[in-house]
Amino acid sequence: MFDILASATPGFDVEAATRAYLETLQGAARESSDAYFEGGYWLILFGAAAAVLVDWLILRFGLANRFRNLGERVFKRPFAITWLTALLYTLVGWVLSLPWSIYTGFVREKQYDLLDQSFGAWIGENLIALALGLVVMPLFIAVIYAVIRKSPRGWWAWGTGVVGLFLAVMLMVAPVFISPLFNTYTELEDGPLRDRIVAMAAQYDVPADNIYVFDQSKQHKRISANVSGLGPTIRISLNDNLLERTSEEEIVAVMGHELGHYKLNHGLWRVTFMLTIIGLGLFVVSRAAPWLIRKYGDRWGVRDITDPASLPVLGIVLSVYFMLATPAFNNITRVQENEADAFGLDAAQEPDGFARAAMRLSEYRKIEAGPVEEFLFYTHPSGENRVRRSMQWKADNVPNAAMIVPEEGYLDPQ
Repeated sequence: MFDILASATPGFDVEAATRAYLETLQGAARESSDAYFEGGYWLILFGAAAAVLVDWLILRFGLANRFRNLGERVFKRPFAITWLTALLYTLVGWVLSLPWSIYTGFVREKQYDLLDQSFGAWIGENLIALALGLVVMPLFIAVIYAVIRKSPRGWWAWGTGVVGLFLAVMLMVAPVFISPLFNTYTELEDGPLRDRIVAMAAQYDVPADNIYVFDQSKQHKRISANVSGLGPTIRISLNDNLLERTSEEEIVAVMGHELGHYKLNHGLWRVTFMLTIIGLGLFVVSRAAPWLIRKYGDRWGVRDITDPASLPVLGIVLSVYFMLATPAFNNITRVQENEADAFGLDAAQEPDGFARAAMRLSEYRKIEAGPVEEFLFYTHPSGENRVRRSMQWKADNVPNAAMIVPEEGYLDPQ
């Protein structure tokens, strides 16, 4: 590891060192990376349009009205009526959305060689996610509608609190009960790598009792790691791709970044900032949905906003709102990723390891972007920015820093 110095290394050219890394991504690989990521810009618009279309079809053909009527025949209590309405809405919405999901989640990923699963394995995981959704979402929606019935005008504020509580519970239970449904988690074996991660975590008082490896290679080749959970469920996890495709320097650099998220309380701050945006969205819904119901409710068979048959109306407004709010959500995440990058470089002291890891992410992230493009569409700093930050850190902190020209082919999947 390097000792941190106070002054920059004379003669180290940050720009040249940055370009040396960026130029390793050329030709067809760069074109594919750019095309995949830029295509995602349109998916934001088309995804919102698909969601609106699904909700409109449910309203147009009176399905929401029928779901509510069935609920009223089976149950007497409003909570239970809403629960059954939401259950059927979730199931039918999933079926109607399936063609879009197959294209975006399977066909397109296969086209860019970013998915290793067969269709059977892929749809199997989606069915597991559907089963979880059918357990969680109807209950969550029933609680929201209970709040709407209690306060038809001011429900959005209380609803934001319900969303916050729901997110906190999910953060706590997901690592223990949900993630293992999709991947197998095993303890990282003892050895120099684990010792180095534990020592780095101890230096910053990050709990490192549980360090897990999960078998994400069965789904794709992307490298990834995270610090997840809340309170007693906090754990460090890295996927097997990170272990098998990268060097120790890259792994340590990535883990330093993830420890930064924990140490900087990014989980709590992210939920707080996102709840602010979600709260504004619920306020918009509380004003726009009643207007739509007054205008078209008789045609759709929707009585008012307290009627669970109004669920697709709320869905339409939220789909449009979240599409427009995409840059806000992206910037919350990207600011925190920038902070974690800076923390990780100080913690791991592996600037070239971090630069290499940033370049590997170019398999599915456009490596260079203009400032407006990055502001609107990037959830993480661009690869160019990350490599340049790494090289600047190296110039500022590494004695006698030398430019490294990466070997040809180091980005190729192993």
